[in-house]
Amino acid sequence: MIRHLIAAALALAPAFAAPAAEPTAVKIAYLRLPETKATISLLDAASDNDGIAGARLAIEDNNTTGRFLNQRFVLEDIRLTTANDVSGAVAALAERGIRLAIADMPADALLKAADARREQGLLLLNAGAIDDRLREEDCRANVIHVAPTRSMLADALAQYLVWKKWQRWLLVVGSHPKDKLFANALRRAATRFGARIVQERVFEDTGGARRTDSGLTQVQRQIPLFTQSAPNYDVLVAADESEVFAGYLPYRTRDPRPVAGSAGLIPKTWDPAHDQWGANQLQNRFMAMFHRRMNALDGQSWTATRIIGEAATRTHSADTEKMLAYLKSPEFTVAAFKGQGLTLRDWNLQLRQPILLSDGRAIVSVSPQEGFLHQFSDLDTLGYDRPETKCRLQ
Repeated sequence: MIRHLIAAALALAPAFAAPAAEPTAVKIAYLRLPETKATISLLDAASDNDGIAGARLAIEDNNTTGRFLNQRFVLEDIRLTTANDVSGAVAALAERGIRLAIADMPADALLKAADARREQGLLLLNAGAIDDRLREEDCRANVIHVAPTRSMLADALAQYLVWKKWQRWLLVVGSHPKDKLFANALRRAATRFGARIVQERVFEDTGGARRTDSGLTQVQRQIPLFTQSAPNYDVLVAADESEVFAGYLPYRTRDPRPVAGSAGLIPKTWDPAHDQWGANQLQNRFMAMFHRRMNALDGQSWTATRIIGEAATRTHSADTEKMLAYLKSPEFTVAAFKGQGLTLRDWNLQLRQPILLSDGRAIVSVSPQEGFLHQFSDLDTLGYDRPETKCRLQ
């Protein structure tokens, strides 16, 4: 009898319960200003949803937890056509009360977005720009950097090459500004970890079609000529962010040497082949949702969105000041299938993270390498450390 009364009471309870409060909406804008460029390999051709796909997957993860905390995460895709659109887009976000944005745009456009509505509490998470200056002389107090820096990528590669005792490098640099920036990072890394650049060569971009019926024959003749008569070297390191020549180097150099940097062994934050530390389940979920493999930009956008979710969960708030204070605190960490929790460098708001070294088919290694130690975190052996920084957050 008592059991029946209890069951009846439980059945009637929802009818008399107070209505549930509306969930707190955590609104996130995804600002993207795509840089179009041709790629050497058809496999590397950009997808229309590069980056935003990773954020959409992370929104699902955030809402799984958010349901228990009465929070609802909403993502809005805002695709810009030119850098001139940035200020207006950010102003429109502020008018609608959106103060969280993930940014995939070049450095100058990112700075414009960061400065446009900073006084209104806009918090940006940089998922795309790898320029060191954004974390150094041009750093901003309202920009968290989830994308790595060129110096982090170069240091990760250099540690492995030095660990392998491939310390003599032939450095080949493209003729575009971004190529030269990566070359600067590689020179710094070589000096920092004890490698020696035996010679530098510049590969000039003369234009022309990349894919023609006779293209393979021409490349097979051109690359050996370009790399002949080099001083004795262990590895050819290429700085070719513009995707003009590096993809043609493996198996075509005059001397039988490995290739690294922008081709061959490539440093990156995420790779379609990454399957350690539970990454395989994330890869499978991404494939099921988008029918393609998860690339580095997708991974960075996924992590940025998860950082927002973690901050909102821990602070029980969508207030950007509270969230930023938590993210800068020692309590913050985010799991990202990298073998350890990721944290934030409080001096320039760069996310500490391991860097994968991929050959395009498998993960060859993960940096920091064994033996490269740091008094606080081994991850701080990648990129500019606190004593080296030029950043003055403001």
